Amino acid sequence: MSGALVLDSEGLAKAVDRDREVHEWLTAARDTDLPVVTSTAVLVEVIHPKVNDAALRWTLSRLRVEPVTQALAQAAAALLRSAGLHGHKYAIDAMLCATALALPGRVTILTSDPEDIRMLAVEQARVAVERV
Repeated sequence: MSGALVLDSEGLAKAVDRDREVHEWLTAARDTDLPVVTSTAVLVEVIHPKVNDAALRWTLSRLRVEPVTQALAQAAAALLRSAGLHGHKYAIDAMLCATALALPGRVTILTSDPEDIRMLAVEQARVAVERV
C-alpha cells in the first residue's frame, strides 16, 4: 500500500465500530505514514442517530476529511459522465473517487461497493479498490 488509504461510508462506519479488518488497514497505514482520508460527503451516510458519537469523533480525529469544493464536484460529475452514470445513486461514490484522485500517488479505496467504484475509476491505474 502506498499513497493514501481512502474510506467510503462503510469503511468509515467499520472504523468507528472498530472492525478488525478495517483496523488492520488503518494500522498498516499508520505504520507506513500514509494518510487516511475520506470525503465530507461520506459523513452524510455515516452520521445517524444510532452512531456512537464519541467513537465517531475519535475516528474522525485520526483521519483527513476533505471538503467537497466546486472543482471537486465538477471532477465527480466528469467521472460520472465518463462512466455513463448519473443521479444520486452514484453521487457520493463519485465525490469519494474525485477526492481519491485529487491525492498524489497510488490510493487504496476501502469500500462496500467495489463494482461502483471500479466503474468510476476504471481508467485510473493508480487506484486500488478493496472490499470491506
